[in-house]
Amino acid sequence: MSNAALAQSRAVELDIHPVAGRIGAEIRGITLSPTLDAAILEAIQAALVQYKVIFFRGQTQLDDQGQEAFAKLLGEPVAHPTVPVREGTHYLLQLDGAEGQRANSWHTDVTFVDAYPKASILRSVVAPEAGGDTVWANTATAYQDLPTPLRELADKLWAVHSNEYDYAAVRPHVSAEKLEQYRKVFTSTVYETEHPVVRVHPVSGERTLLLGHFVKRIKGFSQPDSAHLFTVLQSHVTRLENTVRWRWQAGDVAIWDNRATQHYAVDDYDTQPRIVRRVTLAGDVPVSIDGQRSQTLRKS
Repeated sequence: MSNAALAQSRAVELDIHPVAGRIGAEIRGITLSPTLDAAILEAIQAALVQYKVIFFRGQTQLDDQGQEAFAKLLGEPVAHPTVPVREGTHYLLQLDGAEGQRANSWHTDVTFVDAYPKASILRSVVAPEAGGDTVWANTATAYQDLPTPLRELADKLWAVHSNEYDYAAVRPHVSAEKLEQYRKVFTSTVYETEHPVVRVHPVSGERTLLLGHFVKRIKGFSQPDSAHLFTVLQSHVTRLENTVRWRWQAGDVAIWDNRATQHYAVDDYDTQPRIVRRVTLAGDVPVSIDGQRSQTLRKS
């Protein structure tokens, strides 16, 4: 962000209410629309980098087209690389709990590609009466809290991320038929990408842990050692101190910095309806602490 942009963002004082100590804030008094002025947008962008995930209640004025148009003010919308967009939209991905689309595993969106999204904008269309919350974790504070020897090890590690993973493990309550259908769509093109386990945030300069369920293996280790090492590092990300939990109401919008977070949609709402719609924004190729860039290993 330029000095001019920072000065402009400081000129707008948003009504910000932190939700948890290390991550997450609700912003009140803003009606999201494609006509928001530049100063407000800059302030929203600054809040996103600071709080990692920001929430807006009651944005019922947004429809699919409005969500996509608003997203264009924050960056360049991109469609999911394998899953078809919602009919009548260009970029919007629908997640419907009734169809088994329940992201109940810790992940950062689409890390199986090199330049994975910088941010995601999620709108609640139908919210359960109880349950169906989403939890986010701050991967910057997770890195900062690592014991020094573990942090020094993580700085040197690289991991292979892929969209070809154990679907049954992360969707245990989905029927075999729907699971296979989902797998075929999700892996219509198979990606493998090598990312640093520690990336440098391009705006804040913070170091963040780049992990989540798309990690297939940690480079240079046997599969058992890789799995153990992943579990140790991932457990630091998901410590409760690093998390915020949001109770959805229809019309809520959450925007998160996908470069500095993981998230998990809690699958505790049984047969209640839950529909959310997401637009993601194009990101940059991660850079390690020694300046090396992520690279695609496979796309087939």
